[in-house]
Amino acid sequence: MMPISGVNTGAAQPLTTAEKVLGAPRVQKPEEEAPGRQLKPVMDEYIPEEPQKPSGRYWVGKDEDGQPKVYFDDPERTADAPRQPEDAPGAEEPKQAGQGSKGPEGKKDKDETWECNTDKVDRKIEKLKKKQQELKQQLDTETNEARIKEMERQLAQTEQELKQKDNDTYRRQHATYTQLS
Repeated sequence: MMPISGVNTGAAQPLTTAEKVLGAPRVQKPEEEAPGRQLKPVMDEYIPEEPQKPSGRYWVGKDEDGQPKVYFDDPERTADAPRQPEDAPGAEEPKQAGQGSKGPEGKKDKDETWECNTDKVDRKIEKLKKKQQELKQQLDTETNEARIKEMERQLAQTEQELKQKDNDTYRRQHATYTQLS
């Protein structure tokens, strides 16, 4: 290594000396550069991609009504299948993956409106809850051993049935759908 004291300091000249040198280039300020020339605005350029092969992926997009929809890019898709919407990623329109359908048969028209009614299912569940409560009360007051065992069996059966029916999935599956328009 070379000590700092041995570095040539003659390379750095004061500013006044540099201006006096004949070969020194003149530094232009931006205003002086080209007064009549306008700078071209920098713009991004769209370069379309080649259609890609289907890869078997799922993604969330929006359907014609703006509702969320799950798309599937099926690699085993036939060549005569319809094209996908412009805003969806990938090259082909994927199959619908079980969401966004209206009505019990999965029909989908813009003019159709369906109503879901779960009143019948709710009444069944209320009846089961009432039966469960009555069996618990009778069980607390019963003294006959044979009758107690029979009530415990009925109570267990009622609780199992309630557990099976008192959920949203059961309500949706057993609901009544009616077409409004």
